[in-house]
Amino acid sequence: MEPRRHPPTEPGELVLTVDGTEVRVPDRGTSLLDVLRDDLHAHGVKDGCSPQGQCGCCTVLVDGAPRVACVTPARRVAGRSVDTVNGLGPEVRDRWSSALVATGGSQCGFCTPGVIVRLEGLRRRAGEGPVPSVDEAAESLRANLCRCTGWRTILEAYELVIGPDPVAGRARSLAPAEGDATRRARLEGRTGQAWGTEVALGHGSFAADHAPPDALVALPDGRGGWVVGETAGEVRALAARVQGRRTTVESVPPLDVPDGDWDLVLRTSWVEPAYLEPDASWCAPGGEPWSPVANGGAFGGKRSTVVCRAARELADRHGRPVLAMLTREDVVRLGPKRPPIAAGLRRDGSGVVRVVRAAGIADRIRSVLPDVEVDEVDVPGPPVSVDLRAAGWAEAAILRRELAGGDEPIGSPDGGRAWAEVDGGGSIRVRVAAGDPLDVVVLRSYVIGAAHMALGWVTSESLAVDASGEVHDLTIRSFGVVRAADTPVIEVEIDRSPEEVARPGVNGSDAAFAAVAAAVWRHQGRPPDWPTRVPLRPR
Repeated sequence: MEPRRHPPTEPGELVLTVDGTEVRVPDRGTSLLDVLRDDLHAHGVKDGCSPQGQCGCCTVLVDGAPRVACVTPARRVAGRSVDTVNGLGPEVRDRWSSALVATGGSQCGFCTPGVIVRLEGLRRRAGEGPVPSVDEAAESLRANLCRCTGWRTILEAYELVIGPDPVAGRARSLAPAEGDATRRARLEGRTGQAWGTEVALGHGSFAADHAPPDALVALPDGRGGWVVGETAGEVRALAARVQGRRTTVESVPPLDVPDGDWDLVLRTSWVEPAYLEPDASWCAPGGEPWSPVANGGAFGGKRSTVVCRAARELADRHGRPVLAMLTREDVVRLGPKRPPIAAGLRRDGSGVVRVVRAAGIADRIRSVLPDVEVDEVDVPGPPVSVDLRAAGWAEAAILRRELAGGDEPIGSPDGGRAWAEVDGGGSIRVRVAAGDPLDVVVLRSYVIGAAHMALGWVTSESLAVDASGEVHDLTIRSFGVVRAADTPVIEVEIDRSPEEVARPGVNGSDAAFAAVAAAVWRHQGRPPDWPTRVPLRPR
């Protein structure tokens, strides 16, 4: 853990113990996160909200108590002991990472180091007393966010860790085979995806973790250019970003349903994909940029990202490697959203779907609802794209499913099929057919994650966008992502019939996403506007 060298003119030093080693770092008035990542290259600590103190990806233990590093001044922990996920000890790390792999509690692996630290802190605080329950663990995770897994698998991993049996050995016996697990993860994530204990510990191929130590850092300046400096903390200060703003502007669907005598109507809102790893790419002069989706597809949200081109151009200009990154606020402002719709349909499948204009969206809708008129309109707001998870066809499939009123599955363009229902207690049940499952743990994990995202899409997620098109919800907690303690039981049945296993594996989580959204909407009585603002009853 060799600190990064800084000019000798910087005043003072801070002395603290990080992961059991005493270190001395320059006192520049920065956050603990900046010290850990910029000075000590402790990349198990992730920067997910840049820095709003709201995602929990940078959670560490300070003298044994969980602390969010991005809003903790480094001076406040001088002389104290700081443990990242790497400082928990090999047996503890093995216990948690093995359990997460066994249950499917880690996909991209960006949030799980902070989750592990939070839950291990909870477990240690109990001492010789009663081990905190799963419900207490879920409550403790209100300080953390996970977008991939849907929380249930993380809480199942907690149950493994606190169970009476030797956890690591039992977890390994349940863990998926790496080859089939990776193949299934790539089908579901639609990009290269690693799977295993190292990923759960945060050692995925994240661009910001793999940039050379001497790389310059670049952030958007808000005027179409980039601010460049030596560290992320320095560049944030140069860019004069004010993080953590939340709006009082009301979030409403941007389109009105066309006039007509409709049997079914639906208006959707602006929603944020809310992937936790902000866009990042680094490049050496004359080289090729590091992929911003090296371990997780961001639900299609990074396909048009600006960071790759910026990293290449800035590296060539400065003659040094450059890490180009977006802050959380940049992701919200610049990243694509799924096109909102306002639909009115008749029982025979005819009607009008009004949708915010996006290349390819009309074809997506008509592929499922061939008899509707698709009216694309221009609306001031953030960029939109059909690259987002199931954009266009999911909305159309939900409308078609609810018009029919039967129990037929929702099928995706990939060939996946899913059925879903919400029972009287608020639990979600999903059955999915995705060809050869390859690995049931991984497939189940992605289906639960898709169900969790669908639940939020229908009930709670939205962005406030004013009449001029400016996004006002710039904090990650304001997106409406459902928290661990508010996530209902999600049960998954995977079709492993001989006929299904004989089919090549296909993506199943997108069909599950649409099926669960339809089931939740039906359970709530099909109110016309999403989000409905009505949660399902927690477990």
